[in-house]
Amino acid sequence: MLANIIYFTVFVILVFVLSIAVKAITRGVEAKQIIKEEKNLNFHKDRENENLDIIDQIKDLKNLYDKGVLTDEEFKKAKEKLLK
Repeated sequence: MLANIIYFTVFVILVFVLSIAVKAITRGVEAKQIIKEEKNLNFHKDRENENLDIIDQIKDLKNLYDKGVLTDEEFKKAKEKLLK
């Protein structure tokens, strides 16, 4: 009878410890997923900002070209350099 009580107590403790472990693992996996999503979001925002910067620079080059400050060849070279 005493052995059964000890076995039951050990079983209850093991179930409790396993439930805590499962919760911890689940939280870790969820946190890792959230971090990954945030990195992807930041990466896309950075790429978007880079694209907008390039567009602004090309517009500036076009303005210089329209004003006659840059020749056709200079404009093409500068634009190609920005797009690489």
